[in-house]
Amino acid sequence: MFFKKSFILAAGCLFGISFSFGQTRTDVPFNNDWQYYKANNNTFFTDFNNGSKYFENQDQWTRLEVWENVNLPHTYNKDDMQKDRNFYEGKAVYQKKFTMKPGDKEKRSFIKFEGVGAVAQLFINGNYIGEHKGGYSMFAFEITNSVDYEKENTLVVVTDNKSRKDIIPINQFLFPVYGGIYRPVHFIQTNKTGFVVTDLASSGIYIRQKDVSAKQANIHVQAKLETKEKHTQNAELWVEIRNADGKVISTDKQPVKISPQGVTYVNQEIKMKSPRLWDGVRDPYLYSLTARLMSNGQELDAVKQPLGVRKVEIIAGKGVFLNDKQYPMYGVCRHQDREGFGSALSFAQHKEDFELMKEMGVTTIRLAHYQQSPEVYSLADTLGFLTWAEVPFVNRVSYYENDNAKQQITELVKQNFNHPSIYIWGVHNEVYSKTADEQVPVLSREMNDIIKTIDPDRYSVAVTGYNVIDRQENLTTDVQGINHYFGWYGGKIEDLGPWAEKVQQNFPDYKVMLSEYGADGNIDIGQESTEKPKDVVTGKSFQENYQTETHIKQWAAIEKNPIIVASYVWNMFEFAVPAWNRGGVNARNLKGLITFDRQRKKDSFYWYKANWNPEPMIYLANRRDNKRTQAETKIQLFSNLKDVSVEVNGKSYQAVKGENDKHWVVNQVQLQKGENKIVAKGKGAKGELTDEMVWTLN
Repeated sequence: MFFKKSFILAAGCLFGISFSFGQTRTDVPFNNDWQYYKANNNTFFTDFNNGSKYFENQDQWTRLEVWENVNLPHTYNKDDMQKDRNFYEGKAVYQKKFTMKPGDKEKRSFIKFEGVGAVAQLFINGNYIGEHKGGYSMFAFEITNSVDYEKENTLVVVTDNKSRKDIIPINQFLFPVYGGIYRPVHFIQTNKTGFVVTDLASSGIYIRQKDVSAKQANIHVQAKLETKEKHTQNAELWVEIRNADGKVISTDKQPVKISPQGVTYVNQEIKMKSPRLWDGVRDPYLYSLTARLMSNGQELDAVKQPLGVRKVEIIAGKGVFLNDKQYPMYGVCRHQDREGFGSALSFAQHKEDFELMKEMGVTTIRLAHYQQSPEVYSLADTLGFLTWAEVPFVNRVSYYENDNAKQQITELVKQNFNHPSIYIWGVHNEVYSKTADEQVPVLSREMNDIIKTIDPDRYSVAVTGYNVIDRQENLTTDVQGINHYFGWYGGKIEDLGPWAEKVQQNFPDYKVMLSEYGADGNIDIGQESTEKPKDVVTGKSFQENYQTETHIKQWAAIEKNPIIVASYVWNMFEFAVPAWNRGGVNARNLKGLITFDRQRKKDSFYWYKANWNPEPMIYLANRRDNKRTQAETKIQLFSNLKDVSVEVNGKSYQAVKGENDKHWVVNQVQLQKGENKIVAKGKGAKGELTDEMVWTLN
């Protein structure tokens, strides 16, 4: 049975969110007591040559009434981007005042941002420090030489979420790029000698695994070291592995010489005997690996990372194998935003999303379409969700985004390298070219080369929105991802099965994943008949029951076709799309299985729960299609029990299996005028389970 471990977590216990390492490195939250000002794009102005100048009208900078006090995370689009296309897109400025201690002069100081939408320019006391382009990856700047150790310092961050041709994503069409410092900020201090902090905000160590089995595993650690001392530093690199109870099970030491010039690379290997494997949701066992830099018995620096010992293999036409055992790929996609909050989410909100996925029985997750919070990857490590991580090279191309796309794929891989849950890196989603010689295939090949140079052990994937396997844009990666909404944007719901059979016949050696499938469904629109909306782009009535039918039939087809080695429902949660006005809710993609506020679960949620979560359950579907006009009707329910029955107004009906063994149907049910009480029953291991609903026949 899945989910052996209890899910009791706090933010501080997740790897990568530690706040101190003895007395050698401090990593403290830097999120309170900020001030914020949403600028007028016509008057706001930044001059790189004169860092003290922020506004054309300098008086604006000093007038306190323009500032609003805020704590981070914060976005200035939490409301407008969720209403319609008339949202604010542009610049806003944040500032924070802070003081240093005299002893800090002997330390190195850094500011690390987990995410700013979408361009950030950093100033310390009016001096320009640097710029970061991209709204989803982390970045870090050293400020050691720019702060004043005697006076109060002013940190200013200029943000801008306006779409640009040179930054992916280049538009706001498929999802909104929320503005602001919408993820936490860290203030980090280290000694003058230690692990590199500014390696694109990565940890400073890279953990690789070789020859993994239940008998042994070879753990390779590459450390990046530097010193700001004037002379070569002699030290020892200690690599320490602890089990989940905190007991040291292995320590390896080697002497190192750290040059005052450039970066010193050190490689170390540890052989683990009889490791307990990280086995996904079956057993998400985590060790920890701490790299310490020691000198004369004193710790100079330390970095702690998660270690999940595992082996992942994808076999065409058979599936995904974790530690040489076939792994059930029960997948969903996840957007990060939430109603009323935008993308400025707390750890508790990320955790709630994962609890809902766990309840449904999810085993694998596609984090679409961008790098998500480090807390999210740590949650996936802890719960055992095999994770697809990708960058926002999506939807459209401008021919100006090459450099930024390569920057963001490098950041994604380096920053998340040590998360055992990640098994595949995503290069792009639904970007196209006419020939293999054009920008998208060429850029995709370059991005794939970056992935394989940094991380040769994991898979890569590219995604097309056509149901064509051998398109030129997708042949540069290890895996072909297919986004196709059979029965929604074209064809019939039932077309998925025959398509998969054709893929099996024509492309048996291709690793193919159904990276998106599904249909929109408005939980507040019930309808007796199951009909596809006439217009799925401009229509205003997307009833829930068509979405339900889509998922019933298509999951049953996916189960029968192993050429689809993994599949991902689009989407676990509804999310904002400012440019859309479809289905009865403005600025919303309604394909989620749970509403945007996370308060209501659609029928499709329970369909997958019955199929994916082994916990006994029974659920009557179409409960919101409760206004009936036909006296003779069909009732369907979802259950993983061996035998179920249905009572309608006290009369018993025997349910029979429908599309698969979790789908139960009762045909030719007779309703009476007025209210009809419908009760489903089945026996589980711990007794009888029931569910009930009321339909009204007019």
